[in-house]
Order: sequence, then structure tokens, then C-alpha cells
Amino acid sequence: MKNSYACIGLFNPKSPENVGSVMRAAGCYGVNSVFYTGERYDRATPFYTDTKKIYESLPLIGVNELEGVIPLGCVPVAVELVAGAKPLTTYKHPARAFYIFGPEDGTLKKGITDFCEDIVYIPTEGCMNLAATVNVVLYDRLAKGDNFSHHHASLKNKNNISQIIGDNFGSGDGGDC
Repeated sequence: MKNSYACIGLFNPKSPENVGSVMRAAGCYGVNSVFYTGERYDRATPFYTDTKKIYESLPLIGVNELEGVIPLGCVPVAVELVAGAKPLTTYKHPARAFYIFGPEDGTLKKGITDFCEDIVYIPTEGCMNLAATVNVVLYDRLAKGDNFSHHHASLKNKNNISQIIGDNFGSGDGGDC
């Protein structure tokens, strides 16, 4: 997606493990910032699973509510299993999106889904945890996009571990993002 911009809103996340994994996914997929509400996360130990220390370069900001922090020009997109939601498999991601995810042990409040322009769901057999859901949505955005130039450049500059020769990937360890 040209002029791509994405942010994440987490509504009352429960565990630091999932927030750490969300931060890692956000770093891997080029998210611009992550906002969260609630007090449960603040009371927990931060960043258990953010082994890349993405929090040092990507803002993680606690806010009272998510509606007031929607970045200018971004489409608020709730990720929630509710009647009328669109399946992620057929969803066309906006170039500028603010994805909002509910807690691991609950759902988004109706007030949140009311202000979202789009509501999408992942058609799985069962529930996924917060971090898995964020990864799937961000990968879907990447897979359906058309601008991979930043990724190719980062592979070329990974301390000569991976190289792109034409359209072929090198045989080195390219990592997991």
C-alpha cells in the first residue's frame, strides 16, 4: 500500500506477554504506534516477550480511551467477532488504519465498535489470543499490500545474513520478521 500507515489500539489488555508479543509484531510489520487502555497491563511486568526491545523505538502509549487518539486520516477498524463483521479473508485494508483489538478475556465495548468505520473478524474454529490475532491481521495487511520496497531494503542490510539477488532470496537465516 502506498503511503501506508498503521497504528494499533489495545482495549484493556490482560497480560504483559501478549503486549510484548504485540509490540514485536508491530515492529516486524512497520506499525507506527501502539495505544492501550485499562490498568491491568500497567500493574503487570512489562515486555516479557518483546525480545527485540521494540518499545525502545516504537511508542507504546497508555490512554484513557481510544476514540480520542485515532491518528488523523486513519480509518478505525475493530477486530471483533460480531454480527455484521466482515471476514478478514475478503477485507480490503485502508491505506491508513487504526486497528482496535479487545482483551484476551473479553470483547470490545459497543461504544468502541460504534465509532469504528469497519469491523472485521478472523474466521477461525476457535478463539486466538491477542498477540496471535494482531499478527494475523498485520500479516494480512502486508500480504494484500503492494509496497514491499522497505522490506527488501532491510533484507539487503541485515549484516549480510540475507541477500536478495533479483527476485530470489539468499540462503542465509532471514529471521522471523
